[in-house]
Amino acid sequence: MQLSAVGGAVLLATAWCGSMGAVAFERWSATSEQAELLDREAKVATAESRVAKYRDGIDEVTSDLARRQKFIEQMVEAHIGDLPDDKAEGETVSDSRQETAKTVSKVSAVLPEASELAHIEAEQLAFVERLTSYADRRAESASKAIRKLGLNPNTIIAGSRRAEGGPLLRLATGKDGSLDPRFKRLGVSLARMDALENGLASIPQVKPAKVAYVSSSYGYRSDPFTGGAAFHAGLDFPGPKGSPIYAAAKGKITFVGGRQGYGNCIEISHGNGLMTRYGHLSAFKAKVGQKVDAGTVIAAMGSTGRSTGSHLHFEVRVNGRPVNPRPFLEAATNVQQEAR
Repeated sequence: MQLSAVGGAVLLATAWCGSMGAVAFERWSATSEQAELLDREAKVATAESRVAKYRDGIDEVTSDLARRQKFIEQMVEAHIGDLPDDKAEGETVSDSRQETAKTVSKVSAVLPEASELAHIEAEQLAFVERLTSYADRRAESASKAIRKLGLNPNTIIAGSRRAEGGPLLRLATGKDGSLDPRFKRLGVSLARMDALENGLASIPQVKPAKVAYVSSSYGYRSDPFTGGAAFHAGLDFPGPKGSPIYAAAKGKITFVGGRQGYGNCIEISHGNGLMTRYGHLSAFKAKVGQKVDAGTVIAAMGSTGRSTGSHLHFEVRVNGRPVNPRPFLEAATNVQQEAR
């Protein structure tokens, strides 16, 4: 295998990754113990250990780089897609630039024929650290947005972990099946980003009916039938019978049918203990098990159940307990835009 051919192939792969990834990000200090541990482990990957690898054989180093490149491509494809075209220079997570510079210098001195590969490896590691910072920035933006809505980001992450599964896909950057700590740190950051952004997208954000006003608010009110004080667990949106009813956030339809007091009713689970309920419907436009996006038409307005006229009764529940939907509907759209 000629070095120029090997170097060219890996350089093309790295250039592809770099073309996707000149990344815009801000400095973010990881707070999880796992991230901090991986940052410390990354610093143990010294120049001496890499020089020893190069001495063992250029072919093995090339294989290492190819495995690393495959890991990067899988992570980018699964979590990011196309990255922004701009980047902030000099910002990394574990910041191994000084160590990789030593590696390049020592490899070039000991094995001049491997100098090109050493430079490629340095570029690859720099990109991994930039990508990690980018994921951390996006995760922090989503975390701040979730807190603004009065929810705990850690609860969102825990909820996503309770709903995991699927085929096992082992990722490795080493010949022995091991994973370089810098690449493992990237995986942790991308997983956290995914959990928080998906959680944010699942928070009620779309008005469930296109009406001008709310006829009855959340909280205690005079019961329309008895006249006595009663607790109203949601918001009422009045409108003509048959008006479209929209899913307030992405989720999965978990109930379609009749409930006492609610009449025809639909319930959507949004994950992380969040559920929305839509009552007094005249018709169903969705079925149990169906996945919906925010704004999907799921039903038609009506006056079934305990109702005095055509309207939608809308509830938001967290772990089974009703909460006031108004703060979500009023703030969620702006908060979501700020997080982007």
